[in-house]
Amino acid sequence: MKILTETTRLYLREINNTDTADLFEMDSDPAVHLYIENQPLISIEEIEPVIRSLQKQYQDNGIARWAVVEKATNECVGWAGLKLFREQMNNRQNFYELGYRFKQKHWGKGFATESSKAILDYGFEHLPTETIFAITHPHNANSQKVLGKLGFAYQETFEYEGEPTFWFELTKSHWKEHRNNLSY
Repeated sequence: MKILTETTRLYLREINNTDTADLFEMDSDPAVHLYIENQPLISIEEIEPVIRSLQKQYQDNGIARWAVVEKATNECVGWAGLKLFREQMNNRQNFYELGYRFKQKHWGKGFATESSKAILDYGFEHLPTETIFAITHPHNANSQKVLGKLGFAYQETFEYEGEPTFWFELTKSHWKEHRNNLSY
């Protein structure tokens, strides 16, 4: 298992076929999909093209969502990472977007903040960017809380997939000033 980065409690690595059951557990849960644009998965076979797509993103862009594995249990508790958006979104193109998704039973444990901190360190150190963006549904208060802890600033509301969506950004200079004040 190639670990891309780690935190006190978590390993972050590329997603692979050994994660199928864990990702299906997460993505078949309607609560997990409450504030995202797609529907919960119905069969485990539906996760296979998702994994292939992520693996292609690793090859093409050197980055994608990573498996978040709890060290204490070796369980894949969800995913988090950066996605390179080559297509246009909110009048921007070729930008990195932070995203995270976790199994419901692991909500409230600080895994989103902890893994995202490591990902932002990685992104600002290894990727050619001065700004990382994030989006969230206006009603997803927990995601907005995570983004606030990380130092992201709300910029505007735009329409994405037919829904109003909050747009956040974090600059490299603000991250360098803010990162050491983080606690989970």
